[in-house]
Amino acid sequence: MSPIPGSGLAKGLAVTLRTMTRKTVTAQYPDVQPDLPPRTRGVIGLFEENCTVCMLCARECPDWCIYIDSHKETVPAAAPGGRERSRNVLDRFAIDFSLCMYCGICIEVCPFDALFWSPEFEYAETDIRELTHERDKLREWMWTVPAPPALDPAAEEPKEIAAARKAADKLAAQAATEAEAAADAAAQATAEQPAAGQPAAGQSAQDTRPAQDTPAGQDAPTDRPGPDVPTAEEGPA
Repeated sequence: MSPIPGSGLAKGLAVTLRTMTRKTVTAQYPDVQPDLPPRTRGVIGLFEENCTVCMLCARECPDWCIYIDSHKETVPAAAPGGRERSRNVLDRFAIDFSLCMYCGICIEVCPFDALFWSPEFEYAETDIRELTHERDKLREWMWTVPAPPALDPAAEEPKEIAAARKAADKLAAQAATEAEAAADAAAQATAEQPAAGQPAAGQSAQDTRPAQDTPAGQDAPTDRPGPDVPTAEEGPA
């Protein structure tokens, strides 16, 4: 069925008439901040700790507005006899927002979640050179990044959280085992050590009496008389 001639014009006029009858609402910006959706593309924040200088964001940027500088450092071996490794260290990460077209490709291709969208949009400058934000400025935008939406209760747990929980449980079990072994060793050592003031096994109480102080030049008294000293029962010879 062919459209009625002039139907498109009639629909457009109907929209205009409906809009004309509505009450006009003026946004009182900047006195009143607009209520932006959470996925607003305002500015890009950098989480520097996650950046591995893989250069994917800079290579995929269609405007070539991302500048990255880095150098390599040698990491010593983690275990004796191991091999040294090298890693990239980030020196500079800058985004020129005078060239950026806010396509979000750099955020999508980042494999380590180092770039995030922030809904902040009030960063206009009088000098175009000030629109090149270095990594310190990009790090400050991270404080304005909204929290991710809550997961569906029936959704599967993310693999990263499951792996982290598994590693934490393993470390906790290892620590509990070591603590139990240390407690057993301490209890065994306490049981083997004789109590203070009690003779050890095979030692008589007579041997454990404290020695009496003997004046200088005198022999220490003995418990049993010598063969040449008469006892009270025998009397003098």
